[in-house]
Amino acid sequence: MKKFLLLVLILASLLGLAYQFKPIKKTVHKVAAAMETPSLINKDSLTISTRVNVPKDYKRVDYAKGSFEDYLRNYKLKTFGSKIINYDNTNYFWQGGHIGILEIPVPTNGLQQCADALIRIRSEYLWDNDRKDDIGFNFTSGHYCSWSKYAEGYRPKIKGNKVTFHKTAIENHSEENFYKYLNLIYMYSGTLSLYNELESIEAKDLKIGDMLIKGGSPGHIVMICDEVVNMNGEKLFLLFQGNTPAQSVHLVKNLEDDSISPWYQLDDDALVPVSNYTFKSSKFVRFK
Repeated sequence: MKKFLLLVLILASLLGLAYQFKPIKKTVHKVAAAMETPSLINKDSLTISTRVNVPKDYKRVDYAKGSFEDYLRNYKLKTFGSKIINYDNTNYFWQGGHIGILEIPVPTNGLQQCADALIRIRSEYLWDNDRKDDIGFNFTSGHYCSWSKYAEGYRPKIKGNKVTFHKTAIENHSEENFYKYLNLIYMYSGTLSLYNELESIEAKDLKIGDMLIKGGSPGHIVMICDEVVNMNGEKLFLLFQGNTPAQSVHLVKNLEDDSISPWYQLDDDALVPVSNYTFKSSKFVRFK
């Protein structure tokens, strides 16, 4: 009887040890897989396209030199490890969700939040490429405010949801006045206005410059800044974002899939976690 009890105790001990070692085996497997996955980050590189390598069996989608797509892909980055800085020069509370900071100033007025940062990037591209007449955005009220009219001296008079424009300033086409115009847009436009104003895009048609948006207060928006494709036509994308409070525009990690991070696979009506926000009931849009 004693021998039988001793045998039972030994078997129970062995089963307990087997159970304890099971998760360790999984952990070792995960560590080995991570070690075998080549790094997709070039820490010494200072543009989006050179900072992030192409995943195995993919290649970058070609775009014309000077296009908006080419402009975004080659946007300059700060040195690797730079922190996300708020508009008041404090560090953002979480620094674990990005792999690059774009070389774009954060105004101290606190206005350049998530949608505003992308509006600025689009506007500066149009400005630099002699397409100033194409710069214009809707207010949340739905009223269109163009740079060309602002430069001529027209200013909005806003009363509730009613907006009228009147010539109350001298004509001024300077770059300094351009940034005053953008501050006005930041005040009266945002994710909700872009959500309602811009053309909707299906995931199969996405390209660099398109955005994933959730309109509202609060809402959020991110922009596609690079694109790769494999032999099967499957695409992956890089994303950057501004945020609230106004802060550094940054290239985000894919925190859900380490094997392809910072690349993302994007699908219609999918849950898309980016840094500290998860998109749901969202849509893709494109600037005009």
